[in-house]
Amino acid sequence: MIRPFVISAISLVFGAMASFAQSNMNKPIMIERQGQFPVGGTAIERPGEFDPNKFVGWTNPDQSGQTYRCDHAFARYQIPTGAKFLPLVFVHGFGSDGVCWETTPDGRDGFSTLMLRRGYPTYVLDLPGRGHASRTSSEVTVKPVADEEFWFDIWRMGLWPEWNKGIQFPKDSLSVSNFFRQMVPDLSNHQLDVAALDAMAEKIGNHILVTHSAGGFPGWIAAIHNPEVKGVVALEPGGFVFPEGEVPEPLLGLTGGLSGVAVSPSDFTHLTEKPIVIYFGDYIPENGATTLGGSNWEVRLKMAKEFVNTINRHGGNATLIELPKIGITGNSHFLMQELNNDIIADQVFSWLVENGLANQ
Repeated sequence: MIRPFVISAISLVFGAMASFAQSNMNKPIMIERQGQFPVGGTAIERPGEFDPNKFVGWTNPDQSGQTYRCDHAFARYQIPTGAKFLPLVFVHGFGSDGVCWETTPDGRDGFSTLMLRRGYPTYVLDLPGRGHASRTSSEVTVKPVADEEFWFDIWRMGLWPEWNKGIQFPKDSLSVSNFFRQMVPDLSNHQLDVAALDAMAEKIGNHILVTHSAGGFPGWIAAIHNPEVKGVVALEPGGFVFPEGEVPEPLLGLTGGLSGVAVSPSDFTHLTEKPIVIYFGDYIPENGATTLGGSNWEVRLKMAKEFVNTINRHGGNATLIELPKIGITGNSHFLMQELNNDIIADQVFSWLVENGLANQ
């Protein structure tokens, strides 16, 4: 079954959380250490012999005998002083890199910073082919496609130029510009995403995955592969896995619909061995969506319910939280960047506490 939060208990938690946010938002953050590193990837070696005296051009040199390191992810980390919690590993979605976790369009604390203030070490990833990890083996052509008004709809901000009523997204022109300027080209073969998350697990050990959108699907596979993943927080994941023989019927929708992906029953069992929570925001119709964005997320919410029910039917611990149903309204697809992202961070922290993930 879907495990809803008990509203009365959560309201009590919110009081404590709100006071924490208000009293700590402007305090300095004490960092024990921070840095960055590539993780995973491969190296291509060209045949022949390197000739250091041969110059044929800056942008297309003679590759003979030379190497090309690529297909890695890139991690930025911050470890707070006195950290006592498992690290959080933040995984972005399509069109994004890790910046979506680090700040908001209007310059407030990003989601990773809000959790850092709680005492969690944070590792923010740029997946292969995105952001700082853009050195890729994929041969792609980057075209200047004008598509921002399309994504405005898909991400449930509204129907351009009208905003959804009560939207939590900062609507001033500078914030909107900042948001769309954080989008990055997607230069990767997405099969590399799972390999990057596997390499991350091997490098840092036990951790909690925090995923968004298209980052949700590789997050499920990484949680299957790696016992080091001790829990998963998924913000509006875009895809889902099911045991072979239990994949629901495909769901039709205006953006192509959605199908579940089959994995072996033994693999699926690993998802029942760790707590999982999924959050969805606002403006998602129950049925019969008439906009592209509404339809795109209607089918994903429905599939998420099937996924959670399947995990719990197999003895797992999965929770689906529709924010409007617990009184948190106005959130688009980028809920971790909106005006109430501190309230949503409070929700996540409360869930981590309840599920034993607020200690090492």
